[in-house]
Amino acid sequence: MNGAKTKIFIDGSEGTTGLRIHERFEGRADVELLSIDPALRKDKEARRERLNACDVAFLCLPDDAARESVSLIENPNVRVLDTSTAHRTADGWAYGFPELSQAHRNAIKAGKRIAVPGCHASGFIALVYPLMAAGLLSPNAALSCFSITGYSGGGKRMIADYQSEARHPALSAPRVYALPQQHKHLGEMRHVCGLSAAPVFSPIVADYYSGMLVSVPLHAGMLQKPMDTDALREVYRAHYASERFVRVTDAADGAMLSSNALSGLDFMEITVCGNAERMSVNACFDNLGKGASGAAIQCLNCMLGLDEATGLQLGE
Repeated sequence: MNGAKTKIFIDGSEGTTGLRIHERFEGRADVELLSIDPALRKDKEARRERLNACDVAFLCLPDDAARESVSLIENPNVRVLDTSTAHRTADGWAYGFPELSQAHRNAIKAGKRIAVPGCHASGFIALVYPLMAAGLLSPNAALSCFSITGYSGGGKRMIADYQSEARHPALSAPRVYALPQQHKHLGEMRHVCGLSAAPVFSPIVADYYSGMLVSVPLHAGMLQKPMDTDALREVYRAHYASERFVRVTDAADGAMLSSNALSGLDFMEITVCGNAERMSVNACFDNLGKGASGAAIQCLNCMLGLDEATGLQLGE
């Protein structure tokens, strides 16, 4: 883009993710945000004009609307970052998690179409992909996963419900949802990790704004060779060596893991807990950071050849 400002259009800038992406561009002199009259933000022709006038389009829309936006793009130079579920397992779309492998990072750098990972899926995949890559889990492994998240991941309506003075008493306690085992992130969790079947997944929403803790329990017999917690931790350290956005830490004996410990930050911490027979591997991050808008900005920086941390908070 030859030193000129990168023209960015956020299609769906009124949603939670779109608003956060917009906020993250404040103060960045290297980008120019293309605006749209709020009255025209659902107008197809107005969106078509901006989608074809930008260098990079962020899609922060429901799945069907995201697919429509892609169909409106005729300019072959426009690059797309889709934060919806629509394209995360689609052919021709790079999966936006550069730390998984050099191939993933290269695909993002060169790609025209990037699918930003889902929040719950980010934690599960960060934990399971390295074990699959190391040959420690069979593709037929019967996995389970639970994930506790702040209510901001539910969008404007859920945020309003939790912050209402007249809110329902049930919102004061954690709530398990997606009980029919049809959560929209299951497809990418299975596909990206190369699993034969999706995990049994229990997502939980709790009464705090942001932050997420994803946990995958493992019996020692599920692993392809004997591993204690120290050895398993070293597998993660080797896989994520030199990565600033995914960090492997020790869990203090007797400590509890807090799901909002990294609220407001854009990196992820992985811990391995348990004993030689039963273990849990855990990913802590902000569902609005590494789990959504922060991941999208990291992918943009990667695409543009910038420091991947530009405009992001790594607590350094």
